[in-house]
Amino acid sequence: MANKIDRVPVREQDPKVRAANFEEVCYGYDAEEAKLEASRCLNCKKPRCVEACPVGIQIPAFIHQVMDEDFRAAYDTISQDSSLPAICGRVCPQETQCEGSCILGVKGQPVSIGKLERFVADYNQQHEEKVQPVQKETSGVKVAIVGSGPAGLACASDLAKLGYSVTIFESLHKPGGVLTYGIPEFRLPKKAVVEKELQKLLDIGIKIETDVFVGRTVTIDDLMDKEGFKAVFVGTGAGLPLFLGIPGENLNGVFSANEYLTRNNLMQAFSKESDTPIFRARKVCVVGGGNVAMDAARTALRLGSEVTIVYRRSEKELPARAEEVHHAKEEGINFQLLTNPVEVLGDENGWVRGIRCIRMELGEPDESGRRSPVPIPGSEFDIEAEALIVALGTKINRLIADTTPGLETDRKGRLLTTETATSRKGVFAGGDVVTGAATVILAMGEGRKAAAAIHNYLTES
Repeated sequence: MANKIDRVPVREQDPKVRAANFEEVCYGYDAEEAKLEASRCLNCKKPRCVEACPVGIQIPAFIHQVMDEDFRAAYDTISQDSSLPAICGRVCPQETQCEGSCILGVKGQPVSIGKLERFVADYNQQHEEKVQPVQKETSGVKVAIVGSGPAGLACASDLAKLGYSVTIFESLHKPGGVLTYGIPEFRLPKKAVVEKELQKLLDIGIKIETDVFVGRTVTIDDLMDKEGFKAVFVGTGAGLPLFLGIPGENLNGVFSANEYLTRNNLMQAFSKESDTPIFRARKVCVVGGGNVAMDAARTALRLGSEVTIVYRRSEKELPARAEEVHHAKEEGINFQLLTNPVEVLGDENGWVRGIRCIRMELGEPDESGRRSPVPIPGSEFDIEAEALIVALGTKINRLIADTTPGLETDRKGRLLTTETATSRKGVFAGGDVVTGAATVILAMGEGRKAAAAIHNYLTES
């Protein structure tokens, strides 16, 4: 009977209104909507959704607690495995993970697990009296976490709960990693969500030191030999942008998505109260088809630009979440699919005036299984633009590897690990610095694995 209830839609800002502001797009469920959606869960004996969750949240258990209106218990259930539920409920690609494995999705729509997780986290933040967390008495054993992104935060949380004295070192002036500098305000509010989730970690005794650039300000050897840290977790992510390598890419008005989003998200360039400069172009072209490309395009739109996304494959191959593509289209962003830039065109003053592109067709599958795009000879055409934002992914900054003797990497600079342990004794790693650019929840899963490995290492050594 439960599976005959239609999936409860989530309320959102009107597209025409939200396209001109940075307020959160989705409003989320209220209590009655959440209970109704929760009633759709079949409570499977072998829940595939749990197996598909990188951090192993007991999904049917928390959903049935929502259905019973025991929202505090639901929050406690989620918190056993996730240290950032309000964030994961907003930005995780549930459609390819937990929801993608939901049995209801075989013939219909899966349970809206992500929206229920978000509701539980938000409800408890808004309605529950703040309960002073019980700090476990620390063992005095110090563990350093390098990077305050999802992997580092998850690792730090688990270690603090095990009684370790945990310090996170962050190179930027605010913690949060990609949660703070990468994901826009309209998808992930900073004050209302990110800062409150970070405060919960501070409340259990985790220390965060900002403006510490490990590899420059201090080395891993310094942390272990001089400052007494018995283990170090490296969760620095993959932050160096990739570019196209085409003529004209050095013209004024060409940005990496990293820089563009960091100026807006971390440095609040979109706000009238901020002094951070940002180039507000009349027409913007964004190259790429992932979530970062959608974020950059939708940010440029909100800054007043007419935006075109250029992607070399078809819509079916777009790697971005379907929800993000849908929102971008609703807001009026133009998509030029099966199209690839070949040159950035400049004016006499050295500024971008357009992008020369070529039409593509899909050939045989490449190594990833996706059909390879092939240029169509003679199909070149120009797109008028005053700015180009390149969102083609990222690579690893080799600084830590280059300043830490004995730390082995592969040819792409990714740290080599065995069960999160690196080649250097006492040094562990996880997240994008090991896997290459991935998702928030996958990085958190790696952080949790590393915490368990560090605990085993410290108790056995």
